[in-house]
Order: sequence, then C-alpha cells, then structure tokens
Amino acid sequence: MDQKKIDRINELAHKSKSVGLTEAEKAEQTELRNEYRKAVTGNLAAQLNNTYIMTPDGKKRKVGRGK
Repeated sequence: MDQKKIDRINELAHKSKSVGLTEAEKAEQTELRNEYRKAVTGNLAAQLNNTYIMTPDGKKRKVGRGK
C-alpha cells in the first residue's frame, strides 16, 4: 500500500472525528482500511514464513502460518 493511500486513511479519520463523513467517504474509508489490513496481514505472513525457531537441541523449526 502506498503512502498516498495511508495519508488518505488518516485524513478521513481526522475528518470523521471533527466534522463527520458523508456516506461516500465512509465507504471509501472502509475500502481503504480493508486494503490496509490485507497488506499488513500479507506482510506478517511473509515475515513468519521466513522465520525460524531454534530448539534447545539445536534444530531449526520453521514458523509459518497456522492451519
């Protein structure tokens, strides 16, 4: 997700707290937030897929997404 979209999310959040949002802005905010959530969870999943835990007996166990 690019910085422009993140800035728009923050802009809508501030406007929501001060003067309120129109229905179109609420829909845009929901769409942008969902896109942001997907990006965050995708990045976390990728990071976990490249993470290993070293067990006390010296073996490496891959940490991945739970099933």
